Amino acid sequence: MKRIVVLLSILLAFSLLFTACGQKAAESPKTQETAKTDEKKEEPKTGDAVPNVPLPKGGNVEAVKQLPKKPLRIAFLSFQNNPFWFPVRDGANAAKEYLKNFNTTVDYIVMGDDLTADRVVAAMEASIAKQYDAIAVVPIFDGTENVINKAVDSGIPVFNFIAEGSKPSKRIAFLGQDAYAAGQLAGQTIEKITGGNGKIGVITGVFGATQHENRMNGALDYLKEKVPGVKVVGKYENKDKAETAYTLTKDMLTANPDLKVIYVTAGGPFGAAKAIQDMKLTGKVGVVAYDHIPDNIKYVRSGEIVAAIAQDPFGQGFDSVVYLYNYLVAGQKPPKDFIPVKLDVLTPDNVNELYPEK
Repeated sequence: MKRIVVLLSILLAFSLLFTACGQKAAESPKTQETAKTDEKKEEPKTGDAVPNVPLPKGGNVEAVKQLPKKPLRIAFLSFQNNPFWFPVRDGANAAKEYLKNFNTTVDYIVMGDDLTADRVVAAMEASIAKQYDAIAVVPIFDGTENVINKAVDSGIPVFNFIAEGSKPSKRIAFLGQDAYAAGQLAGQTIEKITGGNGKIGVITGVFGATQHENRMNGALDYLKEKVPGVKVVGKYENKDKAETAYTLTKDMLTANPDLKVIYVTAGGPFGAAKAIQDMKLTGKVGVVAYDHIPDNIKYVRSGEIVAAIAQDPFGQGFDSVVYLYNYLVAGQKPPKDFIPVKLDVLTPDNVNELYPEK
């Protein structure tokens, strides 16, 4: 009897063992399938949905509908020596806010408050050393093309804006004013104001700065060829400083009481306007200048600045950065090697229409 019980126990144990193995074999495919499902669930989300971010007011170029493969860093190298640069800064900061949605950091870097080629070279060298993915820069002077080429040769694309030197470089494009054409437009404006006869004085920003020279020469070449009745009493440099423009204007008007126009090719024209106002010569002497910035608009309203030619500083600050983003992410080059801004002319006649008082 004991033998029978032992035999039955052994048979029962074997039966349970085979049943368990069969269950495991049957469950195995389900377990593999579940693992595959879990594996799919655990795949990291790419987050590649391109954000729908509206352009800020004043921006003209949209980012491509594509995100970078890695976080990007763009250096924005600018000057800050007079109020003209404030809207440039604001455009760059608007691009910073816009592109942070595209996994891109924009660093606004001031090269200095005095415009020199050395400042540009030093800032470019620092940006190359920090291995930025791209650089937007205001080169202004000849002698900066070599460091631009160095950046490009090291794999860092460079975009020039506002003003560049006369010598070619490997930058991908330049966004800014056709300075000589702007000077010609200034010459035509001076012709209208003077009626083709009279004395004018010229205040340029920095002698040797290509943009400033082209604006000055564009106007003077036009007057020399088309308006021989206009005489230039002198050409002076104010380093973009309004206070220097103020002093130079007072000196010119004291020496030439019959002066009709002060032509300011770069920064600080509101200093010349204030000198005219302080000398109570509004309506007798007018300033022809550049930029629709608040400091200038004030004197356009009161009549001391009779013409201010635009160059869209906010748009240049914003667009130059987005052009670089599009190039980095999609290999999309700007539409032209030189992208000119509009040369809208602000006068006392249209100032309230273009810039209504709040």
